[in-house]
Amino acid sequence: MRSSLPSRPRPLRALRSLAATCGLALLFSGCQSLGTDGLTSSNAPAEISGPAASAIAGDMVSRLAEQIGPGTATVSLKQDSSPFGQALEAALKGWGYAVVTDQKTDGAARTVPLAYVVIPFEGQVLARLSTNSVELGRAFTVTTTGAQPASALSVMKRG
Repeated sequence: MRSSLPSRPRPLRALRSLAATCGLALLFSGCQSLGTDGLTSSNAPAEISGPAASAIAGDMVSRLAEQIGPGTATVSLKQDSSPFGQALEAALKGWGYAVVTDQKTDGAARTVPLAYVVIPFEGQVLARLSTNSVELGRAFTVTTTGAQPASALSVMKRG
């Protein structure tokens, strides 16, 4: 005779999704107080694998292109030396953006300052891209072969 008790994995999966969503909400609650005068420093953990960093960067840049237009600006990337920072730069270039990291631009081209934060949380990774006009965030499930979105995209537009 089989037990009619519900299996445990389903409630745990729902709890993990709720925890990831709450973590994402907490991550973005600090964004509301950030003025458009400056962006946070970019930060991503070095332990994220190259394939996972590329998958996350590719997804986030495609969503960024929906907000600022594909390949229409020079992106001034505030970058660290993590695999994600390198993957993000490659993804931006792949979408047709000119990317500058340390140097100033001549002012003739439209420049979009871009910073990022990648935070491990409860077995997932929370990724955020920040510009002066929009913040994008999403949770990802990371595997050894890449990463898959684990939440809906969060978009916050400024002024």
